[in-house]
Amino acid sequence: MTKNRFGDIDRLCVNALRTLSIDQPQRANSGHPGLPMGAAPMAYVTWQRHLSFDPRDPKWPNRDRFVLSAGHGSALIYSLLHLYGYDLPLTELERFRQWESQTPGHPEYHLTPGVEATTGPLGQGCANGVGMAIAERWLANHFNRPGFPVVDHRTFALVSDGDIMEGVAAEACSIAGFLKLGRLILLYDDNKITLDGPLSQSMDEDVAMRYEAYGWQVLTVDDGDNDLGAIDGAIDAAIADTERPSLISIRTTIGFGSPSRAGTHKAHGEPLGDEEVVRTKEALGWPAPEKTFYVPEEARAHMSDAGARGDTARRGWQEMFDRYRERHPELAEEWHLAQSGALPNGWDGDLPAWEPGEPVATRVAAGTALNAIAQRVPWLIGGDADLAGSTKTTIAGAEDFDGQTGSGRNFHYGIREHAMGAISNGMAYHGGVRPFAATFFVFSDYMRPAVRLAALNELPVIFVWTHDSIAIGEDGPTHQPVEHLMSLRAMPNLTVIRPADANEASAAWRWTMTHTAGPVALVLTRQKLTTIDRTDRPAADALARGAYVLSDAPSGEPEAILIATGSEVAVALEAQSALAAEGIGARVVSMPSWEIFANQGVTYRDQVLPPGLTARVSVEAGATLGWERWIGDRGTAIGVDRFGASAPGPTNLERYGVTADRVATAARALVGQPASA
Repeated sequence: MTKNRFGDIDRLCVNALRTLSIDQPQRANSGHPGLPMGAAPMAYVTWQRHLSFDPRDPKWPNRDRFVLSAGHGSALIYSLLHLYGYDLPLTELERFRQWESQTPGHPEYHLTPGVEATTGPLGQGCANGVGMAIAERWLANHFNRPGFPVVDHRTFALVSDGDIMEGVAAEACSIAGFLKLGRLILLYDDNKITLDGPLSQSMDEDVAMRYEAYGWQVLTVDDGDNDLGAIDGAIDAAIADTERPSLISIRTTIGFGSPSRAGTHKAHGEPLGDEEVVRTKEALGWPAPEKTFYVPEEARAHMSDAGARGDTARRGWQEMFDRYRERHPELAEEWHLAQSGALPNGWDGDLPAWEPGEPVATRVAAGTALNAIAQRVPWLIGGDADLAGSTKTTIAGAEDFDGQTGSGRNFHYGIREHAMGAISNGMAYHGGVRPFAATFFVFSDYMRPAVRLAALNELPVIFVWTHDSIAIGEDGPTHQPVEHLMSLRAMPNLTVIRPADANEASAAWRWTMTHTAGPVALVLTRQKLTTIDRTDRPAADALARGAYVLSDAPSGEPEAILIATGSEVAVALEAQSALAAEGIGARVVSMPSWEIFANQGVTYRDQVLPPGLTARVSVEAGATLGWERWIGDRGTAIGVDRFGASAPGPTNLERYGVTADRVATAARALVGQPASA
């Protein structure tokens, strides 16, 4: 069908987006008006002509996704959401960047209806878009049947020069081209300005050639400020190419319309000023330049009509899905579970268990548990950063992911940890899949921005990090995490679990699958650990309380408490035996997760760690900072407060004093010391 040509009403709508995006930072005396003023035409054409969405149902599963990766231009997404009929009233735009408003400085998922991803750190939204496109392809392959295109949508992301420069975007776009994600379209706001000045002071590369080398289709629009038809045609061409992702390079003017700031970095990150706002509106031919937050009724009606079309699309999809449910009831039920984050009956029925004394690395045990769950939860998908043989996270019997067909559950991210984290977040934002990502624990540093955003947005991403301490040995300090446990425990809403043996590793996967309110980090050993004899001890499922009394003093009245995590639980048990031989009763507490334990009721916490018992020793092969939370001012923390060394793992542990003898010595000293000392 031939599209209507763009006319005066369309230009009026574009300028409505521009003026609302000027007024928001001006009212707040804070914000970034420049990008919205230049990018409004590409955003308008995308939403008006190409994006399938229903503002009355922002979470409709088959909607197209639109990600504003350049999150500093948040005024633009708020203007779009308001004018296209989402539940974002004008009063919220007037409260831009204010306490408890729905219009924060950078878009926030869960906070504002229609915001698909929390963007701010540049490049993250770009990589999130890759993850969304991956999720769409996998779901389409898994659920679609002839005559029933249950999953049939695209992902659009608006990216800036800053996004294009970030390493995470380069990593993500490289793999997107390799995977041939043909339903991914990047709208590149090529305004050649950054916060400090012209782009030329930091970059002069040919972006188009780079993306062509990645395997992308590259399209250009020379006049993105005015030529709506060219933008429209470029998006049509991007949609038509189903074998390559598309980058549409759209040349724009930052701060378009501003008499004194257009095309300069001064339009980037500060309000225009009252006088300049009026002058800009006059230059745009705005009917009421002296008014703030003014939208002509004809523009509001025109954009609202476009939003209303989504209701028809959604209703049609729902009717089709009802027929799908009748024809394919088992798939429809699986769809419901996957979309809701629920789990099928018996999902944990095959979780493995190990006999006492078996030597098993927790990375191996966790990999076995992952595979048991994956057989019953087909939407559990993920991969690794070129380390599957070491992290043990390959789903047995499953193919490698194919970006064209969407088949396969194993993802080979290559050595792209930063992108792997952000792509996994994008899959979680999209919904319908439960993503995991794996690498060595020390390389969690490369993933930290994505992990932080997963925590901020309560995304149920599973991070599997192996080779967890100086005990990995000969690879040396570059590969031995020391400060990582403590730094990640400082991150709100991230649950860190470091299991003590194979059975705790299996229990950790069970708890993780039921936790959908935030990301989980599974921190696992390379070295084998002896499976704990639990004949007269609590089962490993006690991990679900975060910490528990694994072995109490023979009398039941301990004189000291030994608290340990992961591989050091065995060290604490050995120290307990040595102390018992001397008549000193010690309690051993396995504390696989600080966060889970902290969320238990005070009564339970006091049962595990009686407040009056202050002779406490912690042992963990990592930084000791923070252990005073559980051992108090009087306790002794045994750990590693300097970088590791290249030597066999047992040698490292002995040289660094992570030994039963040292734990027992510390406990003796505390027991013999007055509590008031």
